[in-house]
Parts: sequence; C-alpha cells; structure tokens
Amino acid sequence: MQANSSIEVPDWKTLEEKISELRAAYGGKSSSPLVFRGQANSDWPLATTLERSGQKDMLFSKFYQLITGSIGPAVETFTGISVPEYDPAYARSLSEPELLLPGPAQFPSQNLYRYMVYLRHHGFPSPLLDWSYSPYVAAFFAFRDSSPKEPAKRSIYVYCESPKGIKGGAVGEPTIRRIGPYVRSHRRHFRQQSDYTICGRLDLDYGWRFDSHQHVIEARRPNQDYLWKLDIPSGLRVEILRLLNDYNLNAFSLFDSEESLLETMWLKEHVLRNRDS
Repeated sequence: MQANSSIEVPDWKTLEEKISELRAAYGGKSSSPLVFRGQANSDWPLATTLERSGQKDMLFSKFYQLITGSIGPAVETFTGISVPEYDPAYARSLSEPELLLPGPAQFPSQNLYRYMVYLRHHGFPSPLLDWSYSPYVAAFFAFRDSSPKEPAKRSIYVYCESPKGIKGGAVGEPTIRRIGPYVRSHRRHFRQQSDYTICGRLDLDYGWRFDSHQHVIEARRPNQDYLWKLDIPSGLRVEILRLLNDYNLNAFSLFDSEESLLETMWLKEHVLRNRDS
C-alpha cells in the first residue's frame, strides 16, 4: 500500500487484511514498530489536545514551566503525584538543536515524560499524540462515541516513523519523534498499550516550538513518517463494538473507572441488547 494515503475499508474483515499487509511489509528489524490511532470522524486531521486548545505553536519551555512551576504544586497537593521541580537549566536546554534527534530522549526527560503521560490521560491539554500498539484499541476509540450527526466514515491511522531505520531533517523544519512505551505511569497507559509522538520545530530566536503532525505527514519526506488512513463506514459502529466487547475490549477494560463501568453497562445492556432484539 502506498504510504501517506487514504484507503477505503468496507468491513472489518478487510480492515484486518489491510493491517496484516502492513505488518508483513513493515514488521522487519530495520523498521520502527507500527502504531495505531482511532479517530471518530475521517474528516478530522491529526491534532494534539494542545493544538485543539488553540496553542498549536507553544514553546517547549513555556509548556514545561506551565506544568511544573505553575500547576505542579496544586497537582501534587491534591493527587499525590510526584511532579518534577522546575529546573531553569533544563528550560534553557530546550533551545538545543539536537533536542528531538533519534537516540535517548532529551525532551521529555524520563521524569517529565511520566508526568506528561499522567496529564494526557487526565484531560490536561497535551502536545503528546497518543497511539496504541493494538489496532483493536484504536478501533475502539474510533467507534466508541455515537453522535446525533453521524460522520460518514471513521478512521484508523497506522504510523511508521522509520520504515528504513533511518531518519533525517533540516533545522527549522517540523519533525515527529516517537517517544516510546517504556515509562512508569498511570495504569491506563498499559491497559491501552500506549505510545506517544511529539512534533516540534526549532525557532532559532526562541527555541523549540510544538508543531503539527499533519504538516510533517503532508510534506511526504522519503523513507520516514509513513502514515496510512483506513476509512471505515460509521454504520458499522455497533457491529464493531460488539466484536470488541466479545474480546473484553471496552471502556471499563481500558479505563478501569466508575464512569467507564457505567459507560460499558449502557453499551452492553442497552445498545448491544437492543440490536439483538
């Protein structure tokens, strides 16, 4: 399948076939792993919650100060979560050109990454775009919500950062970095088999700024940042949620909260049962 393309998928069987094809083509040792993301409307671009809050080009250093120095004391007081202390030296390092180069993560550091994952899973606007190693988890998030104005199609994105095991870029161009799954964080991170990407560009006057994943994908750079968009009819929503629930993949198994328990009870006892009757 051609990279950076949209593919019409008429049913679940075809979806699994397309994913198997991609895994066969990009499952070698030289390729970075495939990760998956579900979106409830095929017209939506790839966008972080920070972008959707209107802060698409915030400086890394400003975001770092916000989550550690500004909200950190309140978060730590009321949740008991360990929040990294604001470090002026680390803030200055967020202007270094090699910040998002492949190799050991410089941004975010491990402690900061742990905290950013916690914030992402609890609704604070985040520059992390979340993915899953499971296409089934991605499918759940694509079809989870109903809407009075049902979109025609929903999408599952498949992303491969480095199909050839190499990655390049020029100073000042936006770049995507996959940060990795290995972080001690909230249990939702593990339940959802999560990984995260971050996109930034170097502003030579002020340091690194967050940027749009969509911009990088549309640039179509060779041998990196391959993305496939699998578009599935919204009318399959209940059928797909039933199939996933048969594998115990639902809101409660992925979130383990009272709210998600009640959401799952509504799904099982009303949505799926009514379709059976």
